[in-house]
Amino acid sequence: MANLGVGTTQRIPTSSKPSPTTDKHEPKEQHEKSFADFKFYCPINIPLTSEAAASRIIRNFGNFGLYYTLLVWIILFIYLIPDRKVSLILLVSMTYVTTLYCLILRSFPNSVVLHKIIDKRIILSLLFIATAVQMILTDAGIQFAITLTSSVPVVLLHAVLWIGSYEYDAYETLEGSGKEELAPITGGHNDIEAQNSDAV
Repeated sequence: MANLGVGTTQRIPTSSKPSPTTDKHEPKEQHEKSFADFKFYCPINIPLTSEAAASRIIRNFGNFGLYYTLLVWIILFIYLIPDRKVSLILLVSMTYVTTLYCLILRSFPNSVVLHKIIDKRIILSLLFIATAVQMILTDAGIQFAITLTSSVPVVLLHAVLWIGSYEYDAYETLEGSGKEELAPITGGHNDIEAQNSDAV
């Protein structure tokens, strides 16, 4: 017998319902804001006043004094190698004494005698004077003077022009006075710690 039942067929839809599209791109305003927040930073800046130049020299000598001294020492060391062997030995011995004194300061950070009673600037100045006297007595005074004449201007130029990122973060620009010199927000590292302790 023939199957008289009516069969039903299901059609598979050929086209699916389009899914809602989402725009994955960020708005144009956000891009413009990110480019507006971008600032080019240059570590070299010319001070506008003599007071700003003096304060910057003092600050950079405190931060880069070791590197400045090392630059002068290397130039003098190379200059003394050909002809002044005795002066070279005395220079190395005075460098050893200075390094030993700095290590003693680092080894005893809480010593009242080393850090309060005895000023390290006086000791370092006396070591520098003793080195200069030794160079003069060993007939290396001309080499010592030429070294200072050639290296001190470079050191002073760097100390005047250099403004590091630590200064850029801790200083803000004066507004309303017509000057673009940086004005200190805090007096130093101790003041920052005191403010943090007060905030806590």
